[in-house]
Order: sequence, then C-alpha cells, then structure tokens
Amino acid sequence: MARTKEPSFGQVIRERRRQLGLTQEEVARGIKTSTPFVGHLESGKRHPSHKTLTRLAEVLGLDRRELFFLANPGALALVSPDIKSKIDSSWDDFRKNEQLRRVHNIASDEMEMLSQVALLSGVLSSRDFIYILNTVRHAVGR
Repeated sequence: MARTKEPSFGQVIRERRRQLGLTQEEVARGIKTSTPFVGHLESGKRHPSHKTLTRLAEVLGLDRRELFFLANPGALALVSPDIKSKIDSSWDDFRKNEQLRRVHNIASDEMEMLSQVALLSGVLSSRDFIYILNTVRHAVGR
C-alpha cells in the first residue's frame, strides 16, 4: 500500500485559507504583506520569516509550532533527539557495563536475548534492559 505524502507548507496554508473562505488578498492584509507574496508562499516559491509565520498562524488559526516545523522541516531534526542513535547507544552502554551485568548476574544467554530486544527499538536506557530482563526472568520462573 502506498504511503501518502504529508502536505507541504504551501498546501496547508492554501487549504486552510480556502476552508476559512478567505482570499489571498485578505490573508495578505492580515499578515501585513502583499497578495503576490501569499501566492508565492502557497506555491512554495518563497519562505516565510518568523514574523510572517506567526501572523499566518494567527490569521489562519493554525498552531504556530506545527506551522514552523512544516515550513522548516530540517529544524525538527535539530530539536528532537535522534531516537535511532539513542537506542543504539543505550544498547552499547548496557553491553559494555560489566559492573551492571555482574550486579544483576546477567548470563550470556540473557545477553543474547536482550540483544534481540534491542533490535526491536524503544529501549532507551540500561534501566529499560534491566526491567525487561527481570520481567522475562519472572515469567520463566528464574
């Protein structure tokens, strides 16, 4: 099944403007810019300043933060943690922590099982691995 592509910044503002029954001229007046500039924003030919983006959010009743990330998709990667990297590093930290493995008496077969769990993603810390290990141990009566 094909994945649908997220709408672009321009598509979102055009669609919202139309939902509200506003013309480009009315939006331009509301954000204190020209009508052609609104058309350029909608077609993706121009990029809004922070001030314009804030005014657009107000005029169109959209969430300013979501609109910002839609207009600046690369910015999201800068402010949100790289989950894949965090998952990989949490497994490496856990695997290399010999003291933690000794304290919890983790056997090599348990380490193998936990390495498979690490592949599933979502384990973000050594504490998560210990919780999973204790849950499995409890389930199998160890």
